[in-house]
Amino acid sequence: MFTGIVQAVGEVRALERRGSGARARIGTPPGFLEGVAVGDSIAVSGVCLTAVTVAPGAFEADLSAETLARTTLGRLTARARVNLEKALTLSTPLGGHLVTGHVDGVATVAARQPRGECVLLRFRLPGGLARYVARKGSVAVDGVSLTVNAVEGETFDVSLVPHTLAVTTLDGLRPGARVNLEVDIVARYLERLLEGRLDGGLTWERLAGLGLGAREG
Repeated sequence: MFTGIVQAVGEVRALERRGSGARARIGTPPGFLEGVAVGDSIAVSGVCLTAVTVAPGAFEADLSAETLARTTLGRLTARARVNLEKALTLSTPLGGHLVTGHVDGVATVAARQPRGECVLLRFRLPGGLARYVARKGSVAVDGVSLTVNAVEGETFDVSLVPHTLAVTTLDGLRPGARVNLEVDIVARYLERLLEGRLDGGLTWERLAGLGLGAREG
């Protein structure tokens, strides 16, 4: 489990294909790997990976065929920059929101607009995910916890403040770029809960009357 608060930006040093999977070697800033051991989880641009080797200034992780197919990591090249976050502990401040590191899909940057010192990014959602994204809700984009400013159809907007632009890879995003997207885990569990209630006779019309039935898609 993670918080979506990026702790460092690393660099891909190698991506070695191994059968249907691959092994990535990620360079890290000094001190980032302090306390990290083989077997620990690290979020790499929003994808939870297990460290299989740990050395000063770098770690390696294996990427399954599923990870390569469902995330942007399969397109990594040497010297690509990636957001890094170590796993949440009981003493870690929850400054973002609960992030699992299990990517729901790959979104595409649809637009980028400067707004003073901030930047507004519009993302186009992959099919089926729009219903999980709500205005003022949370999403993780390449592992960064962000608040949704607006939702329209299959797109949503976020605003990046100067600090986020400075300490993550998101400042490099331009229209057409692909990013790993994880929706709020609460939305997924709520949908599952409501599906059970609906199967038991509770209708969307009754939920709407309670103010709980609004949905998109």
